[in-house]
Amino acid sequence: MQVPNIDVGFTNSATVTVTDKMVRQFAELSGDHNPIHLDDAYAAKTRFGRRIAHGMICGALISRALVECIGEGGIYLGQSMKFVNPVFIDDTIKITIRITAMRKEKGIATVETNVTKENGDMVVKGEAVIMMAKDFAIPK
Repeated sequence: MQVPNIDVGFTNSATVTVTDKMVRQFAELSGDHNPIHLDDAYAAKTRFGRRIAHGMICGALISRALVECIGEGGIYLGQSMKFVNPVFIDDTIKITIRITAMRKEKGIATVETNVTKENGDMVVKGEAVIMMAKDFAIPK
């Protein structure tokens, strides 16, 4: 794996389609069987008019994007998220990460983690703190 040169301002993104299978697997994993996520008839009667994905699926996909966009071997230290709009089944979302601060002596980075739909609507606004993998090229 090529070791990226990581510093403040580094930006990358990953795109994922949230599928029915993902929602059902997440429900099994988490135990969150809220009918807004799983039952079409129930969801049709809600303010959303159809099923929505669990918000924490975006959290899991942010974690995935950190690995895909920055590289493997890092450790999550924290994550804040504000859920702004729903993600519907089969929505394609873009997770954009941007390093906003670094404690280079500790290898700790603060990362803006935003999720948007294809139409540009913001879905999740967030910020992560990560410990960079030891072998990453962090400029001095």
